[in-house]
Amino acid sequence: MDYRPLGNTGLRVSEIGFGCGNVGGLMIRGEHSDQVKAAARAIELGINYFDTAPSYGDGQSETNLGRVLKELSADVYVGTKFRVTTHEPGRLKADIIASVEESLTRLQREQIDLIQMHNHVVSSTEGGSVTPEEAIGEVADALRELSEQGKVRFAGMTAVGETAALHRVIDSATLNTIQTVYNLVNPSAGTTVPPGFDMPDYGDLIGHASASGMGVLVIRVLAAGALTGEATRHPIAVPSVAPIGSGREYEQDMARSNDFRFLQNEGYAENLVEASLRFALTNAGVSSVLVGYSSLEHLEQAIEYTARGPLPQEAMDRLPGVWAGSVG
Repeated sequence: MDYRPLGNTGLRVSEIGFGCGNVGGLMIRGEHSDQVKAAARAIELGINYFDTAPSYGDGQSETNLGRVLKELSADVYVGTKFRVTTHEPGRLKADIIASVEESLTRLQREQIDLIQMHNHVVSSTEGGSVTPEEAIGEVADALRELSEQGKVRFAGMTAVGETAALHRVIDSATLNTIQTVYNLVNPSAGTTVPPGFDMPDYGDLIGHASASGMGVLVIRVLAAGALTGEATRHPIAVPSVAPIGSGREYEQDMARSNDFRFLQNEGYAENLVEASLRFALTNAGVSSVLVGYSSLEHLEQAIEYTARGPLPQEAMDRLPGVWAGSVG
């Protein structure tokens, strides 16, 4: 396992992380014995970062992860999240602190290594979203207080929402990390896409984060399964998935994935899963790629594939033409 700096935090994280979310489902719907085996094997193979959230299984992922890591006496980094649920001045900080304390209880930990805001970031207050002003203001104040209390070490956010609003928060260097959608279907968080590209353009969030000294955790590297090349989902995986940061619907992502079959057919990678993982890790600004697992086999494969290193430059040079071909 190779390790990369998590921005300027001083932490070095495994280039593949253990995602405990709903898509793969292992830490929510898996058998306890399978969860223990997978976590133990992940640690044995060098994974040192586990990522969860209160919203994954309505707290079940945090509870299960805490139980498993305690059973294994595991010395690993754990990241979880919170959602801002009110825009009422004065209440926002208290709600964040309460959420983090509840997560600590479920995780059976005294400190969270990385706490992350799980809301969309947009220019004006709407629904469950957060504005840049709130993120670098009251949210940041709450996170500093939690840090002073010793309850969290570092803070970040899920970088989903309006690109200009996300750039404003990232460029402020208020936080330590971002989680960003970055995959073959939509690479805009890490490279320039052609004019008219038919998916959200995140305007090189990874580059902006790196310039601000922030770590980058990649999410949706397989576009929630669309880049597996398989239509059939694992029994404990979530049955259907709404895209995040890519197509209008999952079927669009599935159809687009076929454009990258040449990576498999021409021998650059064994399959689309390998191609997707190695593509993300080719970007030097990426700290770790979070993979959601449904089985121990998925874990073993992910680590085997990434050990083969970045995609060759010859393959990378072909990709802009594929993305340009999607402009209609």
